Amino acid sequence: MRMKPSSAPKKNSRVSARNATLLNLLGTPGLGSLMARRLGEGVGQLVIFLAGFALFCGWALVSAAHYYQMAFSDATPTPNTWGNKAVFGLVLCVGSWVWSLFTSISLQRAASTVRLESLESFTSGQIKLDEARIVLALMTLPEWQRNGAIIARIFSFKDFPSAMKFVHIVADLAVQAQHHPDFDIRGNKVTLALTTHDVSGLTEKDFALARQCDSLAKAEA
Repeated sequence: MRMKPSSAPKKNSRVSARNATLLNLLGTPGLGSLMARRLGEGVGQLVIFLAGFALFCGWALVSAAHYYQMAFSDATPTPNTWGNKAVFGLVLCVGSWVWSLFTSISLQRAASTVRLESLESFTSGQIKLDEARIVLALMTLPEWQRNGAIIARIFSFKDFPSAMKFVHIVADLAVQAQHHPDFDIRGNKVTLALTTHDVSGLTEKDFALARQCDSLAKAEA
C-alpha cells in the first residue's frame, strides 16, 4: 500500500485556532468554537454553559434571600429547594467546558495539518516555541513523548521493509524541510526523534513533521 499524507484543508490558521482554544478554556466555553466557525458545537456549548450558569445564579439569589430573611425577619424562612439545581448547573458548566476542550483539540489538529506539497515552507517555522505553545501542540500528538527539547515516538510496522519504506519517505520530507530528525531502526520498529538544532529547542516545523509522520504511519497500517 502506498503511503499518502493527509490532504485535509486547513479551516483555521494556527493563530486563530490558538485564540479560540484560549477563549474556550479560559473564557466562556463555546465562544471560541463560534469564533473558529464551529457553529453547531459552539452554540451547543454556549447554551449548556449559560443554562448551567443561570441555575447556579438562581441558587445564589435564593440563598441570599433565604439568609436575609433569617437575619432580618421574624417570619419562618422559605425553605431553599435550589440545592440540587445548583449542583446540576455546575455539572452543565463542567460538561460544556469539557466539550469545548475536545473541540479545541480538534481545532489544533485541523490548523496544524500540513499538506505534502507545503512541506517546503517548514523552514519558515524556525521560531522557538514557548512552553504554553508546546503544551498545546503536544495535545494534538498523544503518541509522542517529550524529553526536554526533543519529541519522540516509536512507530511499529508489519515488517522490516515497511519500516524502511517509512524511513525513506520521512527522510525525503525532512530534506524538503531542511530538517534533521534522528532515526533508530530496530527490525519493524522505528524511533523518530525531532528537535530544531538551529534554535536548540522545539519549533512548529517539529510538530508539523510529527503530524505528517503520524498520517504516513496510519496510511501504512
